Amino acid sequence: MKEVRAFAPASVTNVGCGFDVLGFAIEKPGDEVVVRLRNSKGITIKKISGDGGKLSKDIEQNTAGVAVRAFLNEISFEKGIEIEIYKNMALGTGLGSSAASAVAAVVALDHLLNTKLTKRELLKFALEGEKLTSGGRYHADNVAAALYGGLVVIRCSDDLDVINIDYPDDLNCAIIYPHIVMNTSDMRRLLRKEITLADAVKQWSNIASLVTGFMKKDYTIISKSINDFIVEPVRSLLIPSFYEMKKAAIDAGAVGCSISGSGPSLFALTKSKAAANKTANEMKKVLDKIEIECDIYISGINRKGPKILSAK
Repeated sequence: MKEVRAFAPASVTNVGCGFDVLGFAIEKPGDEVVVRLRNSKGITIKKISGDGGKLSKDIEQNTAGVAVRAFLNEISFEKGIEIEIYKNMALGTGLGSSAASAVAAVVALDHLLNTKLTKRELLKFALEGEKLTSGGRYHADNVAAALYGGLVVIRCSDDLDVINIDYPDDLNCAIIYPHIVMNTSDMRRLLRKEITLADAVKQWSNIASLVTGFMKKDYTIISKSINDFIVEPVRSLLIPSFYEMKKAAIDAGAVGCSISGSGPSLFALTKSKAAANKTANEMKKVLDKIEIECDIYISGINRKGPKILSAK
């Protein structure tokens, strides 16, 4: 086997109140990465498509390249690897584009080299790539969701844990991506450095009850708990008509609505795919009024995460 092509999905993170600790994979969009053996030593990025020329082919400045380098350093691989990256979503959407590339790269490489590493082992390599977009810090929510699939809880510490939790079988998601530019590192700098104890307690209680609501498959608990008192009030200021879109989603029957990752995408949880379509259409009407174009994605939770598309 000389070449493997893998897909890794986009992801919705924070999921309302769960800043940096909750996330789930969606069915599409997602990125594809090809890795292949080459005769000469070293790692090269031969091709990147779908990025409009914005991404670097320098492996030190590319999430997939950094992830592959970390992987090969760990196993002391002496031969060469060539990478091709196919971006199927815009950059800076809040849907984990950089994480998807890093995950697809390490999954493809694991299959190519037949190393048969666990997801936990692959996670640390993908996280090295993700550091590039997060100001040098680890934020595992997008990477973990894309790699593990399903709905994940991140226990943030030096000894990182990723825990898959259950959720309602009919849970669906409407995602709307307004065509505006928001940089992840800039959005993090907007966040408050300190919060009141009262806000912290409200947030903790919501996270605990939201996870409980998912696991009990109780939409009433989910709806009551998803609200974010800390991050959404700040980031929403930079998303035109955010609260109008959120109201439109709730009025259309959504269980809850908030910002995906650092934005500008919004997600709305619904009880069916039909409800997700209706919700997305109502949210889009708000953007139509202010003449902002958008992309819409309708998805259930992607239980499988990444997959191998071809090997030859």
